[in-house]
Amino acid sequence: MTTPPSTGSASHPTSVSLPSGLSSDEAHRRLKKLGPNAMPDTSEHPLRMALEKFWAPVPWMLEAAIVLELALGKYIEAAIIGGLLIFNAALGLFQESRAQATLTALKSRLALNASVRRDGAWKTVPAAELVPGDVVKLSLGGVVAADVHITGGEVLLDQSMLTGESVPIEAAAGVQTFAGALVRRGEAVAEVTATGARTKFGRTAELVRTAHVVSSQQKAVLRVVRNLAIFNGVVIAILVAYAYFLKMPFAEIIPLVLTAVLASIPVALPATFTLAAALGARALAKLGVLPTRLSAVDEAGTTDVLCADKTGTLTQNALTVTSVRAMPGFDEPHVLALAALASSDGGQDPVDGAIRAAAARKSISDAPKLVKFEPFDPAKKMSEATATDSTGSAQRIVKGAFAAVIGLAEPSPAGAALAKELEGKGFRVLAVAVGPANTLKLAGLIALSDPPRADSAELVTELHGLGVRTVMVTGDAPATAAIVARAVGLDGAVCPPGPIPDNVQPEQFAVFAGVLPEDKYKLVKAFQKGGHTVGMCGDGANDAPALRQAQIGIAVSTATDVAKSAAGMVLTEAGLAGIVAAVKEGRITFQRIQTYTLNAIIKKIVTVLFLIVGLIMTGQAILTPLLMVIVMVTGDFLSMSLTTDNVRPSPTPNSWRIGSLTMAGVVMGAGLLAFCTGVLAIGRFRMNLAIDSVRTLAFVALVFGSQATIYAIRERRHLWGTRPSLLLGASSIADIAIASTLAVGGIAMAPLPALLVAGTLVAAAAFAFALDFVKVPVFARLGISQSRQDPPATHETPGIAKTEGAPIVEPNVAKPSASDSKPEAKGAPEPTAHAEPQPEAEAQPKPQAEPKPDAKASVAAMLNTSLGELLVAGLVKDPEDAGRIIAAALSAGSGASAKGPEADAGGKADPSADPEPAGEAKTPPDSTPKAAN
Repeated sequence: MTTPPSTGSASHPTSVSLPSGLSSDEAHRRLKKLGPNAMPDTSEHPLRMALEKFWAPVPWMLEAAIVLELALGKYIEAAIIGGLLIFNAALGLFQESRAQATLTALKSRLALNASVRRDGAWKTVPAAELVPGDVVKLSLGGVVAADVHITGGEVLLDQSMLTGESVPIEAAAGVQTFAGALVRRGEAVAEVTATGARTKFGRTAELVRTAHVVSSQQKAVLRVVRNLAIFNGVVIAILVAYAYFLKMPFAEIIPLVLTAVLASIPVALPATFTLAAALGARALAKLGVLPTRLSAVDEAGTTDVLCADKTGTLTQNALTVTSVRAMPGFDEPHVLALAALASSDGGQDPVDGAIRAAAARKSISDAPKLVKFEPFDPAKKMSEATATDSTGSAQRIVKGAFAAVIGLAEPSPAGAALAKELEGKGFRVLAVAVGPANTLKLAGLIALSDPPRADSAELVTELHGLGVRTVMVTGDAPATAAIVARAVGLDGAVCPPGPIPDNVQPEQFAVFAGVLPEDKYKLVKAFQKGGHTVGMCGDGANDAPALRQAQIGIAVSTATDVAKSAAGMVLTEAGLAGIVAAVKEGRITFQRIQTYTLNAIIKKIVTVLFLIVGLIMTGQAILTPLLMVIVMVTGDFLSMSLTTDNVRPSPTPNSWRIGSLTMAGVVMGAGLLAFCTGVLAIGRFRMNLAIDSVRTLAFVALVFGSQATIYAIRERRHLWGTRPSLLLGASSIADIAIASTLAVGGIAMAPLPALLVAGTLVAAAAFAFALDFVKVPVFARLGISQSRQDPPATHETPGIAKTEGAPIVEPNVAKPSASDSKPEAKGAPEPTAHAEPQPEAEAQPKPQAEPKPDAKASVAAMLNTSLGELLVAGLVKDPEDAGRIIAAALSAGSGASAKGPEADAGGKADPSADPEPAGEAKTPPDSTPKAAN
């Protein structure tokens, strides 16, 4: 049993006949045979972690390219590619090490010291040195250091860190208890029965070790690389065949193949996933959510089912007086006052503490004066006090289990019925009786429970609005769980007690009660089998296997170190607020990663095809390996700045649809290929450039065209919808500047006239707008566009923090209006948001079965569809002016017309003029947007 740090020997309980305990020699022998009382360290060696960064599909491709470069004697190119490979590995290792450092800082030893009887005397030894057979002392405020069998004494044990239950249990001789339990009251002697990995705590940790689920991020990277490898492999084979048909020398075919291989490698894709997740983790850390695995940030955005543990997550993890039922002749304040006299003052008994707190809130002036207090006796199941009333008469007050108290008092059929009713609702019921020593009378009943947190209902509602279904998973009795579920807004059936069905779905039940640790693990696997991305909240060691198996395991603020180790995120504050913030930040991160992934697909497809087009047009390779390496550096790595871009988080759970992204990449890539081919044709046939100059022009066209594509695809609607982040803009300027300087200066390539380079840049800008109008219907068709329109962020919106460089995030509370009768729930901290003005003016959507547009809605729709034209035409100077126009139009009331001055000025009041509304993906039935009122 652990104790607060102390020196010297501890005295033993005098009421217990003590065995002599083990000898020091025998304890040492058992320690050597069985090992220390600690969990084995399963963390990976840093060297192994580093080597794993070089053993994956993308590193394999880079390593193969390095071998080819060395074989051709191109040592500079090989060194550059090697640098890219090391950069990828170092970035991933650094960010993951930071996440593990966060977890290490959170971990704390459950037990530092233990009072153990050795050689016939009490000693304080490190808890890791305990062995089976040791005799230990369990003292007030200490933590049980191993599985033990109590041999003497009586204690009140809080096992919430193991079982998740907030109600402590009484334990006396003959009771088995487990490592991790906390002694709330009393003192006892026990014999150690199991240590280390053989404890119940340790067996749970082993289940954690074997639990594993591949993250959707890992699957996405592998599928992207696989699809690109298959496609580009076929294209490279065609390229080689055509080169052979042209009878190109073998010495020219090898560099061509090497260039094609380099063009097909998404070199920065894994590093970008890591960087985006790291930036999301940093934003969450500011909100009290600490990711321990970077993949958990992305998974939070895809989560569609949340398994919420009741105790400490939905509830306060603290007993409080829920109801007081006074018998005839008594009232609630007097019942509480009497119960408080029969409760310990101070100490750690949560029942007595809850009663005293309730009595203090309803104090009375004529309370009896305490004479003597007898603490709770587990054998009698009650405590009692002797007091004098206002007349000086002695009164005996007893408080405890109803059956024990009513046996000492006058029979009360009404009290018995009331006690049965309260117990049936899941409350812990105590009875209070008072009177002369031999004629006690039942004064009332006190019902205690662990109440829901004040914000739980609102946050559950908010999660529902985000498309996340919340189910309660608890070891509590069904009646208790159902009460809490109704209080927090989880309406639905309670799963019958018993084994969890293998095919159970979250839509079937709102509550899973009486669940064992193994059942929580099975429940998560069953939901995953049904195609759901599962989040699991927990605090106790019994939650750890499910936390590890879930795509996103969330350890709450009071979690044990085992739970924290198993979880993907650790909350530093209680409640669901951090989870809501994680979901929103995860969706922001997902959108950034999805944009980069789409950009990588487009560029890798186009570059390889461009080599074939160039070979057909010129009969020679239009890009050399060195040019391709420069494209990789300027393109792939500078475009990693997309991980900081301002994006619109989706209102529903995200999912990786690699097939749709690939199709979108093919369509968008066809446009980029057409642009690059056009520029190449002008240079080759119109300007009659030499082959070296044609290669430089191909390089410039590819770099400028890729930048144009990034700005076309970064916004799911029209490209002027949101401003790019400062870092993205800076990286684009750097990319263009590097390419232009190299091309005009003739560095590593033939020089081009500055006018030709500038003309290509202008053409690329025009191409971006042309591609943008193709993108909107394509994204809508493939389900890549948002499922509803986001609200404008022209002015600061309640619930949105203003922090530079962070993404634009929709508010979680609609602005009130005359017709607003049911505002959305609020209360979670928002992900760090960017309050830049947005050029699009859109009405705040709100779920409703059937939209009823009015005049203001028509104005909003008109402004939404024509604002882009207003900006392009220069009729408003900036998005902030546009926002003021919208606000004025919407506040004009029902007298506003769809043909207002703004519409006339734009000359396009017809919503059909903009294809965007038709391009919106359909929303689920419970999130159908309506026009703003």
